[in-house]
Amino acid sequence: MSWKLRHRIRAFVTNTLWFGPVLAMLSVLVVGPLLRELDQQVKPSWPNFSPDGARTLLGVLLASILTFITFLFSSLLLVVQLASAQLTPRVIARAFNDRSVRIAATVLVFFYTLSLSVLANVKETVPQLSMAVCAYGSLVCIGLFLYLVDRVGRLVRPVNVLTSIGREARLLIELFYPTLLSEPEIRRAEASVIENLPTPEVVTNLNEVGVLQEFDEVGLVELARQHDCVIELIPQVGDFVSVEAPLFHVYGARTPIPAATLLRSIALGPQRTMEQDPLFAFRIIVDIASKALSPAINDPTTAVLALDQIHHLLRLIGSRRLDTGHEFDPSGRLRLMYRTPDWPDFVTIAVTEIRQFGRESIQIVRRLNAMLEQLVRRLPEERRPLLLNELQWVQSDARRTFVGTHDTALAKIGDSQGLGGVPEAGGAVEPNPDVQGMK
Repeated sequence: MSWKLRHRIRAFVTNTLWFGPVLAMLSVLVVGPLLRELDQQVKPSWPNFSPDGARTLLGVLLASILTFITFLFSSLLLVVQLASAQLTPRVIARAFNDRSVRIAATVLVFFYTLSLSVLANVKETVPQLSMAVCAYGSLVCIGLFLYLVDRVGRLVRPVNVLTSIGREARLLIELFYPTLLSEPEIRRAEASVIENLPTPEVVTNLNEVGVLQEFDEVGLVELARQHDCVIELIPQVGDFVSVEAPLFHVYGARTPIPAATLLRSIALGPQRTMEQDPLFAFRIIVDIASKALSPAINDPTTAVLALDQIHHLLRLIGSRRLDTGHEFDPSGRLRLMYRTPDWPDFVTIAVTEIRQFGRESIQIVRRLNAMLEQLVRRLPEERRPLLLNELQWVQSDARRTFVGTHDTALAKIGDSQGLGGVPEAGGAVEPNPDVQGMK
């Protein structure tokens, strides 16, 4: 089984809402006969349901569970509409992929289908064990229903959405960038090695269009080792790839690598994901902040909540060595090159749009000041120039926007709450006007 097929199966199982309920319905085809067989062997005397009582109870259970299922999907659609309008369309997939919702839908459909199966087998005799499973299963369904009322309501709250994204992004950053700046530098290919590579063979996209979501790093390194060459993945994870767009450069292959083999090492999809794209987490959080700062929403407090997560993630990623995009085989030879985001990419996406859209909000200006000042004080020296540059732009925008003496004085103060917090001890950091932007 190829890496691409495994990726598609994993994405289908984890991202499809209906897969669990359909699997639950199919499982009843096995569980139902097993319960009836066990019932005939054990012949329990309790619970002692009569045929009429069993039919009545099962009818009530079926109506109740169907109501629970209808409420679940109706509420989920409402949550998706509200989240898309108030936050960003990028969170729609997260609502459908919520693990608790998928498990609850699977359990509800299972007991609904099992109750139908048991009702069809209630004749002159009653399968008592099956009835007991359905009766006690209804209590589980009631508990799930009460849980879902609370869970679905929480799904649309901005703080929960932002916290969930921040948690996933933190795990992703720790996975992809495990080396701290204080540790030895990550291996990078010598410039002379790259400059002396032979003229590459270009492999283009054939007929699949979409965003580059993930690629098989280990598989590409092994493929390059087998053919004694260097493979370069041209688009960056998160880039849109059109038909006939260049995908790979193959340098010095001893034997030609079939294009189909290389194409099986990448996954294209309709939208970006966070599987190998930590930058996309910043994109979602910034989109939520931008929507909150729009005139139609005008909710700077939500934007401050977004900056809380951005502050945490920048602090985390700023203390680590970023990926070089160079992979080597066990013998130490360069085998794979790919583009990766660098420190200016993370800072630019994290700050620029929020600074532009929030320049008229004192909350945003003060929160940006606090974030940048704290990062300058706490991150290593090599991360500071760009942060100082951003701090200069924030304060320059504030001087042009707030003309009153009082507002200008407020805008200069860093506040971790936007408004109402106590400035951090240590004083403000003065931006260096000579520092230029880096990319």
